[in-house]
Amino acid sequence: MAKILIVDDNVMIRRGLRKLLQTHAGWEVCGEASNGEDAIQKSRELVPDVIVLDFLMPGLNGIEAATEIAEISPKIPILLWTMYLSPQLFDIARSADINGILPKGNVNELFKGLEIILSGGTFFCGCLVG
Repeated sequence: MAKILIVDDNVMIRRGLRKLLQTHAGWEVCGEASNGEDAIQKSRELVPDVIVLDFLMPGLNGIEAATEIAEISPKIPILLWTMYLSPQLFDIARSADINGILPKGNVNELFKGLEIILSGGTFFCGCLVG
């Protein structure tokens, strides 16, 4: 069973994402965090197999949290799932050792991206490559 940690400051997004991800056989949402600091703490406590991480949150943003999580637990892959995807953020995420990035509106690709990341690959939405 793959354990997923959801990190987003919007409780409705977290609840909806939890409900969606738990429809996938073999996946369970092991926890939720509402900000970057909480994400770091929960990643230590829960040791998830993957983290779905929002970018824009109070306190530490997703890139800052991902950087700290990678220092503590480098084997936990991270999918940055954000409404604020831009070419600049895309480049920053790739250079921050994030394993994947996907715009929040692209729910159809979320399962595919997580499956690839859980299999040890990387998944970067092709919409900004070029």
